[in-house]
Amino acid sequence: MMNNNGQNNFKLAVESLYHHCDLSKVSFNTTADLEDSYEHLGQKRAMDALKFGIGIKHDGYNLYVQGSTGLGKNTTVKKLLAKEASTAETPPDWCYINNFSQHHKPLILELPAGQGHQLQLDMLQLIEDLLVAIPAAFESDEYRTRAQAIQEEYKQKEMMAFKKISDSADEKNIALLRTPGGYTLGPMKDGRVITPDEFDKLDEKEKEEIKRVIAEIEKELIETIHKVPDWYKENRDKTKQLNREISEVVVNQSIAELAAKYAELPDVLSYVETVKQDIINNVNDFRKFGAEMQAGENNHQMILSAFTRYQVNVLVDNSQTNGAPVIFEDNPTYLNLIGRVEHIAQYGTLLTDFTLIKSGALHRANGGYLVLDARKVLMSPFSWEGLKRAIHAHEVVIEGLEKMLSLASTTSLQPEPVSINVKVVLTGSRLLYYLLKQYDPEFGLLFKVAADFAEDIERNEENSELYARLVAGLQKENELAPFNKNAVQRIIEHCSRLVEDSEKLSLHMGGLLDLLREGDYWARQENRAEISEHDIQKAIDTRRNRLDQIHQRVHEQVLRGDYLLDTSGEKVAQINGLSVIQLGDYSFGRPSRITATARLGQGKVIDIEREAKLGGAIHSKGVLILSSYLANRYAKDQPISLSASLVFEQSYGYVEGDSASAAELCALLSALSDVAIKQNFSVTGSVNQYGEIQTIGGVNEKIEGFFDICNARGLTGDQGVIIPHTNVKHLMLREDIRGAVEQNKFAVYSVKTIDQMMQLLTGKDAGVKDVNGNYPQGTVNYLVQRRVEQLNKLHKTFSDDSKIHKRDFTRKNELKSK
Repeated sequence: MMNNNGQNNFKLAVESLYHHCDLSKVSFNTTADLEDSYEHLGQKRAMDALKFGIGIKHDGYNLYVQGSTGLGKNTTVKKLLAKEASTAETPPDWCYINNFSQHHKPLILELPAGQGHQLQLDMLQLIEDLLVAIPAAFESDEYRTRAQAIQEEYKQKEMMAFKKISDSADEKNIALLRTPGGYTLGPMKDGRVITPDEFDKLDEKEKEEIKRVIAEIEKELIETIHKVPDWYKENRDKTKQLNREISEVVVNQSIAELAAKYAELPDVLSYVETVKQDIINNVNDFRKFGAEMQAGENNHQMILSAFTRYQVNVLVDNSQTNGAPVIFEDNPTYLNLIGRVEHIAQYGTLLTDFTLIKSGALHRANGGYLVLDARKVLMSPFSWEGLKRAIHAHEVVIEGLEKMLSLASTTSLQPEPVSINVKVVLTGSRLLYYLLKQYDPEFGLLFKVAADFAEDIERNEENSELYARLVAGLQKENELAPFNKNAVQRIIEHCSRLVEDSEKLSLHMGGLLDLLREGDYWARQENRAEISEHDIQKAIDTRRNRLDQIHQRVHEQVLRGDYLLDTSGEKVAQINGLSVIQLGDYSFGRPSRITATARLGQGKVIDIEREAKLGGAIHSKGVLILSSYLANRYAKDQPISLSASLVFEQSYGYVEGDSASAAELCALLSALSDVAIKQNFSVTGSVNQYGEIQTIGGVNEKIEGFFDICNARGLTGDQGVIIPHTNVKHLMLREDIRGAVEQNKFAVYSVKTIDQMMQLLTGKDAGVKDVNGNYPQGTVNYLVQRRVEQLNKLHKTFSDDSKIHKRDFTRKNELKSK
C-alpha cells in the first residue's frame, strides 16, 4: 500500500501552480513613466519577411501574411506600408476618354498625378466656353456680312442667268414668265403676250417660227435650271467653308490655350487635336444648344450632358495622394476589385458610355499596395480568378460578369486595359495558406513571400519589461488611463494564462487591447486616475461572467444529481475524467464519469463512443492504443483473451481528443484487477503504448472544473487532480484554487507514467517486474496479469471443449451416413 508520503512525491507545491510576474527591477510607477519603445514585440521573423516582400520589386513577390485573428497583422501591415509608401513616387492619374473612331472602345489616358482632375475641369470649361463663343461668332457682323455676300452671290448668279434668258427671249418677242409651277414661255406681240386665240389666227409659217424660237429658249432655260443645284451646292460649300473658318478661329483660340497648358504631354495634345476636329465637324450642335442655353430653354446641366463625348472620366485621381497609394478593400467582390461599367435607365432601356466606367481597387492601388482579406476574396465569386489574372497579366480588363460567363451577347463597352504595377498583400489564416499552396498551382508563383506572425513569445525578465512597454504604448495610443505596476504584472500573468503556458506570453494584440480598455472602464467607474490590479481582475471576472451561463448550468446539473459524478468513496472500473468544452473564445472544464468492463473475448477494446458515432478519430486512436498497451504489458508472448468496453457516461455530444485515454486505461486496469479507484481524484492525460503520460491541452480549465464541483460539495482535504508531469509548466490556476492547495484542502499531482497514476488512484503499488518477468504479489500489475492469464485459460478451456464437441458431432454424422 502507498502511504501519504508516497502521494506527496507527486504532489505539486503551490508555487508550481502559478508563475507570478515580478517587475521589481523595472523602474516605474505607472505606464505613463515608461517609454513605449517596443517595436513589433516577438515578430522579428514576420517583420523580416514583410520588409523583404515590400522591398523586392520582381514579379510574383506578393505577400501572404498569416496568423490567427487578433495578432495585429493588419495594423502592422498598415504601418509598414504607410512608412514605405510615404517615400515612394506618387503614381499617375488614369482617365478614360472617348474613342471618336470606335465609340464602344474607350481609350485610356495616363497623366501625372493631379493632372487628370484638372484636364476634366479644363474640358468642361472648354465646352462651356465654346457653347458661348461659337453662337456668338455666328451672330457677329463679320459672319453675317460674309454669309450674306455668299447668299447674294448665289442669288445674283441665278438672277443674272435667268435675266440673260429673259432678255434674249424679249429680243425674239418671247416672254419668260415665272408661275407657281415654274417657268413658262409665251409669244409676244406689241409688247404683250398673245392669247391662244390670237396665236391660232397666225399663219403656219409664223407659228412654226415661234415654236422654233421657244424651243431654243426652252433648251437654254432647261440648261440654266439644271445648273441651279450646282450653284446651290457651291453656295452651300462656301457657307460650310465659311462656317468652318469661323469655327476654326473660335475653336483654335480656345484649344490653343489648352494645348499650351499640356504642351509636355503628347497624348493629351493628340486627344485635344482629335476633340478639335470633332467639334469643328459638329459645330452646328454647339450653335443649336448654345442658343438654347442663352435663351434658357433647357437646363444648363442637361445641355452639357449632350456633349459627354468631350468629357474626361477620371478613373484614378491621385491629386490628394502623397507617395504610393495603400488600399484596404474590405469587400473584395469581383466588381470592386476589377471595376465595372454602370448603366442608366432611360425610357425603359439601359444606356451607358465611357463616363460610367468606375474604377476597382486594383486601379486605385496601381503604383502602390493593395491589402485584402484572403478569406473574403475566396468567398466572393470570381474574385480570386480575376485577381490572379490581373497580377499575372499586369493589366486590368474591365469586363462584365455576364460577358465573361457568356450570359449575354449584347454590344457593350470594351474599355482599353489599364497597365498595373501593384504589390498585393493577402492576410489570412495558416490553414488557408497551406490549402492554397497545396491545391492552387498558381498561388506559389504569385505569392512567393509568406510572413508568419508568432502567437506567443518566451516569458523572461527582458520580454516582460518589453511587454510592459507594449502596454504603455497601447495605453497612450488609445488614450487610456495609466496602469500601475501591479496592474501591468496582472496583465502579463493573464496573458500567460491566455496562451496556456506559464513560460510564454500571448501576442494577441486584440485580446490584450480589449483587456486594457475594460480595465480603463472599471477604473473610470470608480473615478480613479490610474488603473489598478483590482480593475484588471474585475475586467477578467466580468468578462468570464458574461459568457459563463452554460458553464453554470452544467455545474448545476452535477450538484443536483442529474449528472452523476462522485467526489468521494471508491469504485471499481469507474473514474473521473476531465474534458474541455469550447464555446467560441470561452472554454471551461467539465468532469465526466468514465466506466469500463472487461470479460472473456478476442482481445478487442470497444469504444462505445466510436460505435455510436459520437467519437472523433483522435479519440478512437487513443482507445486503440489501449489494446496495444495491454498486449505489450501483460501478454507479450501469448494472445490476450479479453473483451473490454469503455464509455463516457451521460455523454450525448461529440467526443474528440485523446486527453482521456489515461483515465480510460486506469478504469480498464481497475476492471481487470478488481481494485477500486478513489473517486476523490479526477484524471487527465493521454497515454502511449508504453504507458507514458503525455501532454494535453486545457489543463487549467480542467483542474478548475473539478475543483468547482468539489468546492461546492465541500472540500475534504483528500480531493485532487492528477495531470501529466509535462503539463506543470502550463499551470496558471485561479487564486482560490491556489489558496485551497496552500491550506491542504485540495491538491494537484503530476505523474509521468500510468503506474504512478494507478498508485495514486488505488493506493496500491503498481509493481515492477522482477528478473523472471513477474510482478510482486498484491500489486496492481500482478492482479491485472493474473486476470489476463485466467482469461487465457478460460479461452483455452472453451476452445478445447469446442473442439471435442465438434469432433463428436463429426463422428455422429459419419455413423449416420454408414
